[in-house]
Amino acid sequence: MITTDQNAASGNPLGIAGIEFIEYATTEPLAFGALIEQMGFVAIARHRSREVILYRQGDMNIVVNAERNARPSSARDDLPASVISAVALRVRDADVAYRHAVAMGAWAIPSRVGVMELNIPGVHGAGDSILYFVDRIGDFSIYDVDFKPIPGAPQQPPALAGMHFFGIVQSVDEGRRPEWIDFYQQLMYFVVLPEDQFFGAVPKGILLASPCRSFYLQLIDPPPGAGGLQWEEQLMRIGFGVPDVAAAVSALQERGIAFMERASAQESGKGALTRLYRGGVSFELVVSDRGAGAA
Repeated sequence: MITTDQNAASGNPLGIAGIEFIEYATTEPLAFGALIEQMGFVAIARHRSREVILYRQGDMNIVVNAERNARPSSARDDLPASVISAVALRVRDADVAYRHAVAMGAWAIPSRVGVMELNIPGVHGAGDSILYFVDRIGDFSIYDVDFKPIPGAPQQPPALAGMHFFGIVQSVDEGRRPEWIDFYQQLMYFVVLPEDQFFGAVPKGILLASPCRSFYLQLIDPPPGAGGLQWEEQLMRIGFGVPDVAAAVSALQERGIAFMERASAQESGKGALTRLYRGGVSFELVVSDRGAGAA
């Protein structure tokens, strides 16, 4: 286990140790659930009081939230939508991380805790998204309180093709990149990578590395001449790390996942991007030799 002194010395005073879960808000929970099952996730538990399902594979957790109040304020009832509504960061001390974020200017999220639910502290992120802070105490899991296991579902399904959380892509408004860099640096001690350093098949914007170096954020600016393009600040997609992109693409294609055609063999060796699915969802594969479950 990493000690407090080691965390501080390494530029990680909050003890960030990866992504605990990613939450999607969706108007079509069955269709979206079927999609991520094709990606290798398994529905393992249902929320005790809300229309929320927990999916898992390897060390990755995805929460699918069909509650109406979880959708973005701009969502239209007549259009299907599935968006990344929250990211939970695993930290050494959730209260310390939350208080630091608020002290640095983040906007706190009002608590909406129900009966038999945990209070997970959080702040506003990009768009309508929420940034949660979650700590682990021994073997205690937040999912043991809020969720009930689905009978017969494996609680620790293995990762398909060595998949693990690699990063999240966020769109930013024109001229707002410096503000978002400051946000992640001051709140969570992310490190900006050189502008010519990219992973995967989409070399745009700029990358920030988490202080634990277990995942990345990619900030993407509007494309040139995008005056008429509808461009919103939001969390756009998840990047999954895999040791062998070609093998992962093949395994996912066998499960019905379709990928975009890339221009060169070099790009396909570095990463691959799925097609845009109903509701505006896509996923990215990025070559990564980190074993699933490593922090």
